[in-house]
Amino acid sequence: MTLRPFAVLVVTVLAGCQATDADDPAGATSAAVDEQRFPDVLEATVECEGTNCDLEVTISSPYDTPARYADGWRVLTTDGTELGVHDLAHDHAGEQPFTRTQRDLEIPSHVEVVVVEARDLEHGYGGGTVTVTLPDR
Repeated sequence: MTLRPFAVLVVTVLAGCQATDADDPAGATSAAVDEQRFPDVLEATVECEGTNCDLEVTISSPYDTPARYADGWRVLTTDGTELGVHDLAHDHAGEQPFTRTQRDLEIPSHVEVVVVEARDLEHGYGGGTVTVTLPDR
């Protein structure tokens, strides 16, 4: 009998802790926090002949309208220097995730690691990136 008031108190406290749009000045809800805003690079592989490299990149895009889709990626050094950009000409709404290839990207011989980052039409670059160690060249 003595536990019942305590149990009611716990339920009340927990219910009071649940965030709502009115409680959150930024307007974020748990659904908005979980929403994928940027496309994510899931995987990237690189094959090189000298400084001439081909990349195979797999992207997961939060496509929801023709005005918002993953429209490309860029290849960066670990210090942020852009080595190349690959543009995608159309959406991949019916193919998620999707894989595409970038051929003949010139990567200087001193670069040992690259980072691949995707972008979409609405939000630009962001999301999950993949870091790839280049094969011996």
